[in-house]
Amino acid sequence: WCTPTRSSFISGRLPVHINMDNGNVCNEYEGIPRNMTGIAAKLAQAGYATHQLGKWDAGMATEDHTPKGRGFQTSLGYFDHENDYYNYRPQTPFGPGGPCEANASIRDFWDTDRPAANLANQGLYEEQVLHTRATEILAAHNPSTPLFIYYAFHIVHAPLEVPQDYLNKFSFIKDSPTRQLYHAMVMYMDMVVGNVTGQLKEKGMWDNTLIVSSSDNGGPVYPGGGANNFPLRGGKVSDWEGGIRVNAYVSGGLLPQAARGRKVETFVHISDWYATFCKLANVDPVDTRSGSLPGVDSKDIWSVVIGENETSPHTSLLLTGNTLVQVSGPNAGWKLINGTARVGHLGGPTDQNGWQGPVYPNGTSNQGKGGMPAVPANCATGCLFNIVQDPEEHHDEAHNNPEILDALMKEYIKQKQTVYMAPVVANDPKCCTQAQKNGGFLGPFL
Repeated sequence: WCTPTRSSFISGRLPVHINMDNGNVCNEYEGIPRNMTGIAAKLAQAGYATHQLGKWDAGMATEDHTPKGRGFQTSLGYFDHENDYYNYRPQTPFGPGGPCEANASIRDFWDTDRPAANLANQGLYEEQVLHTRATEILAAHNPSTPLFIYYAFHIVHAPLEVPQDYLNKFSFIKDSPTRQLYHAMVMYMDMVVGNVTGQLKEKGMWDNTLIVSSSDNGGPVYPGGGANNFPLRGGKVSDWEGGIRVNAYVSGGLLPQAARGRKVETFVHISDWYATFCKLANVDPVDTRSGSLPGVDSKDIWSVVIGENETSPHTSLLLTGNTLVQVSGPNAGWKLINGTARVGHLGGPTDQNGWQGPVYPNGTSNQGKGGMPAVPANCATGCLFNIVQDPEEHHDEAHNNPEILDALMKEYIKQKQTVYMAPVVANDPKCCTQAQKNGGFLGPFL
């Protein structure tokens, strides 16, 4: 989900070696540990111009935690898990007990090293502002300099908001206003991607460009989420395939002709783009700054992308503190879920354990708002699924395959010893104090 996936992409670590939780942006340990080197810093070593747009959600306690501190020469976006698309108010600092609970005026929009007040004050749709900045970056860029843009769309994350003219295009969806919003937001994203692609072609940059597009998690199927992961089980914040197996594609003129239009079925992880981008830029992916912190887990997957190899470079993947997937060897394709923390919505209700239908949410799902009936799932002693033969996870094979369960459980216990856990501290009230000094905008506070 939000913070762990973004932290993984930027740092090249698995979430279990960096951050497994969506914490509070006002916590000094939120996001990526300070001494880990970000992918933008690596590419900058190779002479790349580096820019970040959109959702950051990987820490902001100090300037070192911000996009600028991670190697981005410019950035424009927000620090929290979400903010309002029009008034830019963030989410977590204002919840019950949050450090800024009593201050309803604070906003979350940052421009490299300062509040983006001039942009936030216009009341424009946030994705419109980000799109404009992207076109400005491309217009000003000298094609002789290599370019890296990390464009993390707010769309299609909550709160579901979109300009009315886009919403009107989906007025034919009558039984789910939530799904109508979701479709309209995806269409807005398609428009932006199309325009950026067109601009790259106009500048003569397309033939040497690689575009990687990936979600950070499966779609949210809880009430108000608007997504549909059919036929996979579960959704965002769960360890079912509907929560962790995501849509992704690679495009661009740099992609060899023979690799285009292919579907890759092997196991890769979002952290793998770290080593892959380093390879393409001819820089060493090893992080020499991290000291005793976990090292880079990322594997170079370029040969998989271009079709030279269809074998995953991984042996196994400890995806969360509860879930291991065996990638190679005699037990390849088997997935172990151990425990109860990630088989329900945030460890609570079991509304993430079921399956959606081809049309979801619909009129029978909470008046079209989404949300599924509770489905029991007991993985306290280990659930076992063959996600190659049964990607929908209908059949728990733990009782039928005790030897495989035992083998994966031993590997799981071994790898769980490597899990990194940041110190647990209270959210810092200086976060809100500093925001007030910033003219009402969240920013680094230590």
